[in-house]
Amino acid sequence: MHDIRELDSRGIPGGFIASEAFIMAVESQRKLLGFNADAVFVRHPIQDRTDDELRALADETFPDVLKLVLCA
Repeated sequence: MHDIRELDSRGIPGGFIASEAFIMAVESQRKLLGFNADAVFVRHPIQDRTDDELRALADETFPDVLKLVLCA
């Protein structure tokens, strides 16, 4: 989030992708930094998924990631 805030301060929009397990940590960082970075959260866990499961997760998340990139 610090990197995204730094980019934003230079006029370069950004966002990040994280697992849903980090939603509370992200909210805390947003409050602490006073910066609401755009984010896409994916189902947790990520590790130990099969290749097919990861592809399905990527397909499921792709529209939100595309919005993040196009709207940033």
